[in-house]
Amino acid sequence: MDRAQLPLNALRAFEAAARHLNFTRAAIELCVSQGAVSHQVSALEKRLGARLFHRLPRGLALTDDGQALVPVLAETFDRIGATLDRFADGRFQYVLNIGVVGTFATGWLLARLDDFAATHPHIDLRVSINNNRVDLAGEGLDFAIRFGDGAWHGTHAEPLMAAPLTVLCAPLVAERLRDPADLVRERLLRSYRVSEWERWFEAAGVQPPALRGPMFDSSALMVGAAMAGLGVALAPKAMFGHELTTERLAQPFAVEVDAGRYWLTRLLSRKEGLAMRAFRTWLLELAGG
Repeated sequence: MDRAQLPLNALRAFEAAARHLNFTRAAIELCVSQGAVSHQVSALEKRLGARLFHRLPRGLALTDDGQALVPVLAETFDRIGATLDRFADGRFQYVLNIGVVGTFATGWLLARLDDFAATHPHIDLRVSINNNRVDLAGEGLDFAIRFGDGAWHGTHAEPLMAAPLTVLCAPLVAERLRDPADLVRERLLRSYRVSEWERWFEAAGVQPPALRGPMFDSSALMVGAAMAGLGVALAPKAMFGHELTTERLAQPFAVEVDAGRYWLTRLLSRKEGLAMRAFRTWLLELAGG
């Protein structure tokens, strides 16, 4: 049916009557008379050549044809209503969904979100935390911020910032670490990227020990364990500046190893809209590429 010919008033009357199974209650909702609702539904049935309701002594019952039409109309009207609700102060509010690896979220992004909200009040930013393993399509994300080498299949990746890994631990633990070789006597906390400690020891010129410490899927969680004195972490110093300056955390050695960087990623098939472009520009300017 041509859009210009869609009987919108009749469809609204039918959808309301189908929810209430009562013409009178539908009329109250639509602020019209009961007779007007009944007339609109009858006109729609005549136009479609099908009965949509069984008229019963005490209300209505949907026919099979009515049952088929109801969910389509309900979903359509809900979507229209939700879209209209996104207009505020005369401007459309765009929704932007991003997934962020937890360490970057707590160590860098959260402290800057007020700035984004102030400069982009028309964008409703929705942030979810992931552990670097993320399904952009399945989770309905516009962007994901991840740590790694930038090589994710079917994904466009832009570098945000380098994040070399270094040894981080509680200050009391750091006091007994005079040389990198002293680490062989400590509990070494691990991430799921199993080669990181081996690469750090190689850079420090020390034979790596066998690793038996607990494994974490988040550097933030791992460093939290290190601050509690549960072991020594290998993590990006740039994400834990506050803990270092407040002396809740210590960096006993200057040795760092490059194991990747943070990236802003999106699906190659995802067209970049206004909200995505605004967020990307803001993020890249602050992060410095």
